[in-house]
Amino acid sequence: MARWLPRSTDLIRFCQKLNRVKTLEDDMMETSFNRCLSTIDLTLLGIGGMVGSGLYVLTGTVAKEIAGPAVIVSFIIAGFASLLAALCYAEFGARVPKTGSAYMFTYVSVGEIWAFLIGWNVLLEYMIGGAAVARAWSGYLDSIFNHKIKNFTETHVGAWQVPFLARYPDFLAAAILLVATTFISFGAKVSSWLNHVFSAISIGVILFILIMGFVLAQPKNWSTQEGGFAPYGLSGIMAGTATCFYAFVGFDVIAASSEEARNPQRAVPRAIAFSLGLATGAYILVSVVLTLMVPWHTLDPDSALADAFYRRGYAWAGFLVAAGSICAMNTVLLSNLFSLPRIVYAMAEDGLFFQVFSRVHPRTQVPVIGIVVFGLLMALLALVFDLEALVQFLSIGTLLAYTFVAASIIVLRFQQQKGDVPAPVASGQPNPEPHEGPPEGELKEYESFSDKLQLVDRNKSKEQREPGQLKAAFEPYLEFLSDFYPGEVVTVAVVTLMVSAICLCSILVFGNTHLHLPTWSYSLLLVLFSLGFLLSLLLIWAHEQQHSTQTFQIPLVPLSPALSIILNIYLMLKLSYMTWLRFAVWLLLGLLVYFGYGIWHSKENLREPRPQRVSARYVVFPGGSLEERVQAVQPSSQPATGLPDTDTDDCKR
Repeated sequence: MARWLPRSTDLIRFCQKLNRVKTLEDDMMETSFNRCLSTIDLTLLGIGGMVGSGLYVLTGTVAKEIAGPAVIVSFIIAGFASLLAALCYAEFGARVPKTGSAYMFTYVSVGEIWAFLIGWNVLLEYMIGGAAVARAWSGYLDSIFNHKIKNFTETHVGAWQVPFLARYPDFLAAAILLVATTFISFGAKVSSWLNHVFSAISIGVILFILIMGFVLAQPKNWSTQEGGFAPYGLSGIMAGTATCFYAFVGFDVIAASSEEARNPQRAVPRAIAFSLGLATGAYILVSVVLTLMVPWHTLDPDSALADAFYRRGYAWAGFLVAAGSICAMNTVLLSNLFSLPRIVYAMAEDGLFFQVFSRVHPRTQVPVIGIVVFGLLMALLALVFDLEALVQFLSIGTLLAYTFVAASIIVLRFQQQKGDVPAPVASGQPNPEPHEGPPEGELKEYESFSDKLQLVDRNKSKEQREPGQLKAAFEPYLEFLSDFYPGEVVTVAVVTLMVSAICLCSILVFGNTHLHLPTWSYSLLLVLFSLGFLLSLLLIWAHEQQHSTQTFQIPLVPLSPALSIILNIYLMLKLSYMTWLRFAVWLLLGLLVYFGYGIWHSKENLREPRPQRVSARYVVFPGGSLEERVQAVQPSSQPATGLPDTDTDDCKR
């Protein structure tokens, strides 16, 4: 029986496979894509991904049903929360200018299986999101023509009464997705140009709404006679913030496009900052105008802006609002179809997904096969499925990606940069001078002569420590941590921080409602898990981190990513249990794909070290000059016949 059980070494090797990280190329600017996108192109892509139908629907829904005119405050808080996640994406996009977005960022810092699961969830997120927007686009256009398209389809094709299927096939939604897929296949430049056109129209309509809205504004609509500015109080504002947060999820298209940016180190952070700032400003100002034009409690949640102009006697303005809404939804469709094939390409290029999706067309320089296949799948979803029950599923995939990207920022910031050789600092001992050898009587053995040269050149003072090592000021108090490999303590602290955040948010969300905890235990658990979170944060901060001026870096690390992590986890736990159930099923399907295909075809398998016969080692003897201290010795497994003269001469040189 015991012989069928896996050995401990096999389990360790298996876990190492699951958590292996991606090896980046020396020249990360080299790519098979066409680097043709400027900062303006990326900014408009980000605006197109964020300012969609939500501007025309979400503002009215939140204002009437959740927060009242205080929806303005909800958008401000949601914009700040999104900024925390966006800054993490900005640092990664500038530092790792490769397509793949959250999948790639997780792969280079956390591990392979986690990266695959993130990519697997983002894949479904884009598919459902694109199909849902296409159905909304179809429904909005149909409403302009008094639902003639819907009535014609139900009369000549028929209606269905099948669970999870739409009431009738939406041919218009499928058609717009197929048309958008065709344009996306022509290349990044064509996609960017088309996005420019729709974004320009959408921005023009928004400016018209703001100008006309402020002209028609009536401050009395915020008065106490109409319910006041915050009729639902602080709880309404925070509930509105959770809903408004999802209006900003489109900025990751910029990170997914970093491999097609001309100068990603500068363009990606700037584009994310500009697009998020403009989108936040648009949402806030439109909310101000909307709640000042008409009383908030009289808004129509389905078409708030058009209805507001109609009630103020400007029915013609409704057509402009409809045109802006359709153009805004077009930009969201382009954003989804632009990002999805590139994430699939990144996974296929790494061997974790089917290799056919890693092919890039030589002329258009885009992954055409991925664009066509997933464009067809998206059109099929929009044609026959009822997506209303699945739309909330989008939130959990996005929040999970944000959480892992924030954690990856902390892990990567406290790791040594590529090419660094770790040199742990012994606490409480003076550092030797560069010309001195190792301590008396100590032998240090290395595999190559270059290691010895690095050893001699890299003796440092305590002020020049490697990333991931304990800061000199904390050594007298945390001396037992100085013996760990650089970055190990930080990695453990990040895991502890995330566990503490999950427990803390679980108590906040379920403590009084589902768990019915008494007051004393509720307060005690809050204090304990808050202390665990803060202590993990302080332990991370007590270590040295990378300081680079070459690319953008998010400020206040690890505080900023930690705040993003706890906020994302809190919002995830606020989702319904059915969303979590669907999420678990999708994760199981992803694990089947990974263990059935990805783990065996991963390109990191080819980079794993193989057992090799050691031909020579070098021993550093104490004392004397460098030439006298470095002598070649034979491995114990070979006869002691001495090395060839050429090897010995090379050592002395």
